[in-house]
Amino acid sequence: MSATLQTTDHAASDADLLDQTASAVRAAGAALRERFGEVVRYQTREELMRALAANDDTALDILRPRLTRLRPHAGWVEDELDGGALPPGEWWVVDPAEGNVNHLHALPEWAVTATLVRENQPVLTAVHLPLTGETYTALTGAGAHLDGRPLHVSQTADLGLSIVATSQARPDEDEKVVRRVGSSITAMLFDALVVRAAVPATLHLLNVAAGRIDAFWQFAGARADLLPGALLVTEAGGRISDAEGRPWTPQSQSFLAAAPGLHAEAVSTLSR
Repeated sequence: MSATLQTTDHAASDADLLDQTASAVRAAGAALRERFGEVVRYQTREELMRALAANDDTALDILRPRLTRLRPHAGWVEDELDGGALPPGEWWVVDPAEGNVNHLHALPEWAVTATLVRENQPVLTAVHLPLTGETYTALTGAGAHLDGRPLHVSQTADLGLSIVATSQARPDEDEKVVRRVGSSITAMLFDALVVRAAVPATLHLLNVAAGRIDAFWQFAGARADLLPGALLVTEAGGRISDAEGRPWTPQSQSFLAAAPGLHAEAVSTLSR
C-alpha cells in the first residue's frame, strides 16, 4: 500500500473514531442530565468530593467501556486534574463532568469531553453540552464543527473591541498563581472591551472556536481542561500559545487561545 493510501486510510479511521467518540459523550451526557436540577447541598469538603465523584462515576460507567472498545490499547488518564506530558502512545484524556461543581449548583455551564491523544498531540475531541444538545468536534487537519457545521474564530483585530475570558484552573491554587490571575484580569480590564471569568475553561474555548469570544487565557491547568479546546480553536483557525507567546504544551505554566488578529496584543497585555 502506498504512503498516500495509508495516510488516507488512517484519516478515515480517525473520522469514524470521532463519530463514535461523539456518540459516547452524548450517552454519558444524557445520564448526567438525568441527575441535574436541584442544588446539591454539602457542609464539608468530604461531602463535596463525594458528590463530585458520584457524577464522575455516572459518566465514566458509560465512557470507559465504550472508549476502551474503540481503542483497546490506548491508555486512560485516571485524574482529570493531572497535567504535563503523557508517556508515548495513545491516551484517552476524558473529563466525565467538565464543570462538575456547576452541575451540583444547578448552573448550566458543564459538559462531557473525550480527547484522543497520540504521541502527546490531540488527534480528535468531542465535547457535548447536554442541556443544549450541542456537540462540538474537531479532528486534526479536518476542521472544527458544531453539530456538523464548520466553526471559525473571530476576525477581530483590536483587543479594545474584544470579549475575552479566563478561568480558575482549580481550587486551592498556590498564592503565586492566584496573584498572577488577579493581575492578568486587571490588565485585561484596562485593555479589552469586556472580561468574563468563570469555570470551566472548555466552555470558554468552545466560544473562541465559534467566534463568540475573541480570546481566552488561563494560568496552570490540567490536560483535560485545555486539550479539547486547544484542538477545537486550532482547527477553527485560532492561535494557541502560552501567555508569553511561546508554543504551548501540556507542560506549559500558562495558556492563551486567541483570534489571530489580536493574539500579539493579548500576549502584550498578559506579559506586563
